[in-house]
Amino acid sequence: MTYIAKPRQRHPSLQTNRVGYTRRDYEGKISTLCAGCGHDSVSAAIVQACWELDIEPHRVAKLSGIGCSSKTPDYFLGASHGFNTVHGRMPSVLTGASLANRGLLYLGISGDGDSASIGLGQFAHAMRRGVDMVYIVENNGVYGLTKGQFSATADRGSQSKKGVLNSDNPVDLVAMALQLGATYVARGFSGDKQQLVPLIKGAMKHRGAAFIDVVSPCVAFNNHEGSTKSYDHVREHNEALNRIDFISLDTVPSAMLEPGAVLDLPQPDGSVMRLRQLRYDHDPCDRGAAISKLLRHQADGEMVTGLLYVEGRASHLHDALNTPATPLNQLREAELCPGAAALARINDRLR
Repeated sequence: MTYIAKPRQRHPSLQTNRVGYTRRDYEGKISTLCAGCGHDSVSAAIVQACWELDIEPHRVAKLSGIGCSSKTPDYFLGASHGFNTVHGRMPSVLTGASLANRGLLYLGISGDGDSASIGLGQFAHAMRRGVDMVYIVENNGVYGLTKGQFSATADRGSQSKKGVLNSDNPVDLVAMALQLGATYVARGFSGDKQQLVPLIKGAMKHRGAAFIDVVSPCVAFNNHEGSTKSYDHVREHNEALNRIDFISLDTVPSAMLEPGAVLDLPQPDGSVMRLRQLRYDHDPCDRGAAISKLLRHQADGEMVTGLLYVEGRASHLHDALNTPATPLNQLREAELCPGAAALARINDRLR
């Protein structure tokens, strides 16, 4: 059960990262999801990404909504800050927390029901405002907690476990994120950890609205023949755009790379995202090309995975609001309340 913590015993020779933590230090409680659930693979990828990036767990704030996916923050980063919000409202709560304390790394975990149905407007405004966050949707196309009804992301013509055909057009959160201005947009697959971990690492180092849609099959209700989000279907129709590795500047090799082999994207913190192109016709810095490629492959019944778009030096909500570098929750009364004279000057300008 969720309240059962994992045993603290560990082998004394477990490898530690540069901040002194083992991989076990990034884990959470024992998962209560179905055996084989793709969401547990996403949790494992988040654990691996945070460990490899030397992120201190207490520097992370994880927020979620309602659903199978929104239970998963209990299963990773047990020593981080956490808040389980109401259905579909995670982006608003995260936005408020980020504005109050910009010193934390904000990780929003959601699902296709939580973000593409009741929370669709919340998702849209978080993307267009450029909230500095990592927004991960664990997308399985069904409502797993309520016995497998189609969610808003289920493909038209897909079939439920009981044989019902879906006649509604799907909501594509990746396409919406691209159109609304997200500055890091990717799609991964829970069954491809080699691709997913670097995508999460890149999103965590990105400053701005970073969105990752992870196709995560529901083994209980949406992993059957006829589903377009089953393990077999995704593996058969997956069109991988690229394979990325994330490296820090202190580990950049000095040798010259062959022209055209990689694309180095500088990040605001001085690190570099290295994108290794598997298909040379895709430019991850071209938003329009990313949208066009996404729609073209959809028309062919293919699912594009990988890094679709990244803006190297993106702005975010704190830039737009010109908030101070010191988190608002650390400002003193004198800084927050400048006095009657300052208020009078503001009122004079508005008359």
